[in-house]
Amino acid sequence: MFSLSDTSITCSPENLQNPAAGAYVSFEGWVRNHNEGKEVKSLEYEAYHALANKEGERILQEAKEKFDILESLCIHRIGHLQIGEVAVWVGVIAKHRDAAFLACRYIIDEVKIRVPIWKKENYTDGDSGWVRCEHCAGHVHG
Repeated sequence: MFSLSDTSITCSPENLQNPAAGAYVSFEGWVRNHNEGKEVKSLEYEAYHALANKEGERILQEAKEKFDILESLCIHRIGHLQIGEVAVWVGVIAKHRDAAFLACRYIIDEVKIRVPIWKKENYTDGDSGWVRCEHCAGHVHG
């Protein structure tokens, strides 16, 4: 299940349960205080909800087909976020660890490339700017 959230993300292995699972892998993306030489004060995320949810679900389904996982979840924040907050969370369970690791990496990389979520950085100098992320997962396709 893919979802957007305008509140803090709190997820754990309990969100994914299956007695056949032998592995759980998760990823948390945090708001950091810098990017490309600029000091970041906060972030804002906007999304095209209908398309974001549809594409996010498609990515999770692809991961299930490609990597033989049992289940996966991805939650992406929208709205205004402060330094240190969780911006995106991915969790995967599988029978074996290799599939869980590969699927988790695939999901976050594809979400960054394909899901219509836009990030605006607010800098400490008072400036701000929208950030593009086509290069964030270039290794996936190259």
